[in-house]
Amino acid sequence: MSLFLSSYENRLDSKGRISVPASFRASLNNDKFAGVVLYRSFTNKCIDGLSMSRMEQLAAATDKMGVFDNALDDLSAMLFADARPLQFDVTGRIVIPNDLLKHAGITDRALFVGRGNSFQIWNPDEFKKVQEKSLENLRTTRPNLVI
Repeated sequence: MSLFLSSYENRLDSKGRISVPASFRASLNNDKFAGVVLYRSFTNKCIDGLSMSRMEQLAAATDKMGVFDNALDDLSAMLFADARPLQFDVTGRIVIPNDLLKHAGITDRALFVGRGNSFQIWNPDEFKKVQEKSLENLRTTRPNLVI
């Protein structure tokens, strides 16, 4: 399983290419698809990213939903119809489609944010605000993970 940790800020070049962090690429090394899958986040103003193997796990999970389930229709429209499999070039870069960049408000800089078995790509200034709010929330709720 891929594990995405830490945060990395990278710049988009003049052709719209951006380097995927080396540690993220290394985490994807065992995947059969040499790249990432990206889609518009439906919970935040960012781009969600994961490995092709993780996307296949999500597809398998949706198989357990009812065939005529409205939630399945919505999820399929946002997750699978919107997903973009993007292969790495020889230097580990991808070209993020313009509609995804626009959704996340990304212009020249992007922040890759590890989320365990997935990652997100944010406008760095927006993520800073969200991260501060998350810290406030965690100080209040003090969640307890059972391991």
